[in-house]
Amino acid sequence: MTHIEINPKILCGKPVIKGTRIPVYLILELLAAGYDFERIMEAYPDLKREDIEAAIEYASGVVKGEEVIEVEA
Repeated sequence: MTHIEINPKILCGKPVIKGTRIPVYLILELLAAGYDFERIMEAYPDLKREDIEAAIEYASGVVKGEEVIEVEA
């Protein structure tokens, strides 16, 4: 993904929007709290619509790729 960067030297390797220190999880939290794209971009002027869309796409891919393993207790 061209908009997402994972670098151990930036926020301990959390996925961020490339060229910023804005983590993907923050964008997702704002969306979950009811912020729309415009409000997020007002709060974080460095973000573009494509960055927010990339954060959603990245998170979707992570969840889709999760493997569930049953563990007996």
